[in-house]
Order: sequence, then C-alpha cells, then structure tokens
Amino acid sequence: MAVRAAANEPRATVPVNPGSLADIRQRVGLVLRDAWWLITHQNPIIWRAAVGVLLLAVVLYFLSFVVSGRIFPGVQAMGVNLGGMSAGDAEIALAEAWSESTSISLIVSGESVVSVTPAELGFILDAPETAREARQVGLRALPFGREIEPVVRVNELAAQNYLLDITDDVDVRPYNAGYELRDGEVVGVSGQEGRMMDIPLTIEQMMRDANGIVARGRLELLMIPLQPDVRDPSPHLEAAQALVAETPQLTGYDPFTNRHYTWSIPPETFVTWLEAGNRSLTLRESAFMPYIEALNDSLDGEGDGERFVARDETVESLREGIASGDSSIYLRVRHMPRQYTIQSGDTGHRIARRTGIPLFEITAMNPGIDWNMLSIGQTINLPSRDVVMPQTPVPHKRIIVDLDTQMLVAYENGEEVFRWYISSGVSNAPTSPGIYQILNHSERAFGSSSTLCDSAGLVCGQWEMYWFMGIYEVVPGLVNGFHGAVLLPNGNFLGGGNVGQPYTFGCVMSSDDNARLLYEWADVGTIVEIVSWEFPPQSDLGRLAVTNL
Repeated sequence: MAVRAAANEPRATVPVNPGSLADIRQRVGLVLRDAWWLITHQNPIIWRAAVGVLLLAVVLYFLSFVVSGRIFPGVQAMGVNLGGMSAGDAEIALAEAWSESTSISLIVSGESVVSVTPAELGFILDAPETAREARQVGLRALPFGREIEPVVRVNELAAQNYLLDITDDVDVRPYNAGYELRDGEVVGVSGQEGRMMDIPLTIEQMMRDANGIVARGRLELLMIPLQPDVRDPSPHLEAAQALVAETPQLTGYDPFTNRHYTWSIPPETFVTWLEAGNRSLTLRESAFMPYIEALNDSLDGEGDGERFVARDETVESLREGIASGDSSIYLRVRHMPRQYTIQSGDTGHRIARRTGIPLFEITAMNPGIDWNMLSIGQTINLPSRDVVMPQTPVPHKRIIVDLDTQMLVAYENGEEVFRWYISSGVSNAPTSPGIYQILNHSERAFGSSSTLCDSAGLVCGQWEMYWFMGIYEVVPGLVNGFHGAVLLPNGNFLGGGNVGQPYTFGCVMSSDDNARLLYEWADVGTIVEIVSWEFPPQSDLGRLAVTNL
C-alpha cells in the first residue's frame, strides 16, 4: 500500500545548475518569500520598519528630482515625455519636436486649406520657459502624469507676411452674375458671395491663444464675406446670347511687319469671359487672363521672342468691344526691348539708322556708354520699337518712302493709291529710316536751322511749311514730317520743284498738290515705313514697293 510522506519531511526538488539564471531566480524568490513571511508573521516592529524603509526610499527618490533639478516623471509637452530630464535636455527635446513634427492646420469654413509649421506661421517656441514650467509641476504630476502647454510667442511681422502670401489660396473673389453654355444655349449664372481673410483679426486671435493653437494644431482663419456687385444675369442675357451667336474673334496687328493675326474664340470659352455689369455686359478679367498668357506664349514661340499683346491694353479693348456688342476685337501686337551687338563701323548715329530708333532714345537706355569708344561684339540695350509709335496704328493704310530712289508709294487695303517723287534730307541733316506713323496734322508748321541764325545765334529765321504731318522726333520737341511747299524767310517760295533728290533738313517734301492729297488721305496713326540700304523693308508692302520702284 502507498505510504504518505510526513508533513515535516523534506520534498524532492528538481536539481538546478548552480549559478544558472534559473538558480538565481530560485534563490531570489526564496529570499523574498522568507522576507515577506517574517514581516507578516513575526514581530510588528519588523514589518513597520520595512514599511518605513520603503516610504523613505520613495521620499528619497522624489527628493532626488528636487535636488538635481530634473523634471518629475510623467510630465509631457507637445507629446514629448520630459520626465527625468534636466532643463537643458528638455529645451533640446522640445526644440527638436517643434522643428520636426509640429504642424498647424489652417481652417476656413470648417475645412483645412493648408498645413504649416508653427515657425512659418510666425509662432516662436519659448523652450526655456516651457522647460521651467515643466519643472515646476513637481508632485502634481502624480499619479497619472501631467501634459503642459508649450509657451509660445507670436512674431507679428512674420505672421502678417505669411498670411499675405496665402491670400491667393484662401481668398475667393465674389462672382458677379455671368453666363455659360448649356446644350448649345447661353444661360445665366447668378452671382455668388466671396470672402477675404481678415489678417489683423486673425493675428489678434493668434496672439490671444498662441499656446492653445499650437497645442490643438488648428487655426481658424477669420474671413470677411464679400458681396457680388451684380447677382442677377437676366438683364443682359439677350446681349450675351447675341454676342456668342456671332463668331467671336480677336484680330491682332503688328504695325512694324504689317502682319495681321486672327484668333477665333470657341463659344464655350468666349461665354466665360462675359460678366453682367451694372449697365451692360463687361469682361470677366479672371477668366480672360489665362487666354492672354497662352496667346503671348504663341507669339513668343515665333522665334524672336519680342512680340506680345499688352494685358491692360487688351483688357480695355475687349471690355469696350463687349460693352458695344462687337465680338470682333482689335489688338495691337507690341514689341519687347531687345539688345544690339556692335558691328564694325558702328557709331551711335549708324545704329539709330540701322534699327529705326532715334539716337536720343538709344542713349537714354544706355547711360554711361562712351559712344566714341564702341568695340565690336559689345552689347547695348535698345528700347521697344513701340517708342516711335505712340498713336493707335491704322492697319489698312501704309506709306512707303524709299530714300535711295526718292520715291513715295501709299497703300490702302493692300492696293496702291499714290506714287510720286519726294525730297528727303540732305547729308548733314538726313531723314532717318525706320517705321513710324503719322503723329499729327497741321496745315501750316514752322521750322528753322542754325544756318538761319545771326552770328550770335540769338535771332533765327523761320520757314513755313504747308500740309505738315509729323512722323518722328529727331530730339525731344523737334519733329520731322511730310510737307509740301515751303515759304522761306527771304520770301522765296519752294513749291516742290526740287523733288527727286535730297533737299530738306530732314523732312520728306512732296510737291504742294501731292502733299495736300497725302495730308487729306493719311489719318493720324497711319504707318510710315522709310527704307534705305541701311534699313531694308520690314513689311510685305515695303518689299513690294521697293521691288516695283
């Protein structure tokens, strides 16, 4: 039969390798069990002393944080556990978290429009002050820890600059009533409210709640509602329908080359440019601008990189055309400033005659240039060719003057209307080649020269010119132009009998009858192309005239 071991008999144990991990655990366990048995079953003095020792150890542990200046366990800021850190270490940890992981969502109408770092938005972390506040939490961190808000300042200028930079992203222009194409029919679109960021109030909010904004990672941008000027599209709906029903097109004209451009506009594009104004249809510039950019890209792609249409000028032309119900809009093609490389034999005057730009305009673009010390390969700046064409060009009329043959040919709509001999300037007062335009009309104009002045140069005679039309400025205030008969200071009358050879002081003289015909035919803005061996024809009509002379 089985025999039960006595209670006080020793139990069998599993052999354990002395010094092994299991042996160490076994020994520690026995010591702890024996210690606990002694505390709970022996003299109360012993277990009370043990509790005291434990409490003393806890007090000494927390006292070590006070003495060393370290932050108490469980204290956090911006998600960083600062417990046990010195103030310096806490500052470093906070600065790293601030620069690497902290972001703020900018909210408009409940939606996040952009995420930005606090530094970009103008917030500045006061890491020393934040570490100091973390240190002052002390025992209040017990037993569940404590999250503190970082101490944050606001750089008002940086905040303002950033908010100004993002206005294009958050502001919405009010939408005045407009139109769109639906199933081939023009219909009205009601005006809609817009919004604009109230930057001063937003910054005021940032300064008032900087810590909270950074802690939450959200900033509500304060907006001002903007009302449209016109909400109802119906008063101009018929006008919009009539415009779109035609074939909308833009017509460009380059007066220097006599080149005409035509850009047909798809109705679905053109209708988006229409906006209901208070009195009439007008242009919605925001919809039109992308088209202008694309148009200029196409002009720039032609090779010389000079041509473009001016935005303000084009907008005004289109606005006027839409208001008047004209869907065919004229645009002037303009030219950019450019550079010129000095060639052998160049002087300031020769450059002016080669480029068709008056010398005083060239010198104004190149201050500091010594025109007596030009070198081959040197680069100078030339103004836009448009400086000699201040009037709106007349695209269907053109006058060609050939200085080499002393001939004038006039064209209207590409057809020759006049042809005769002229007299241009003599060698010491030459007529300048180039492409200009009729600047003004005066039935009688007066001119003079140093050759008509007394020896002191104080009293100068004048001659009187009939049927005068200004063409270009030689220097500011001194204009060369077309004219007919000339009444000299001595009373003699030049009626044009000298045409066919250089004879004037720079003007282009025709016989008096022909000068009157030209005067009455040429509108202000009519293009004048003066060609020579130095300045060859630039337009198709210029080349045609020279070929036929």
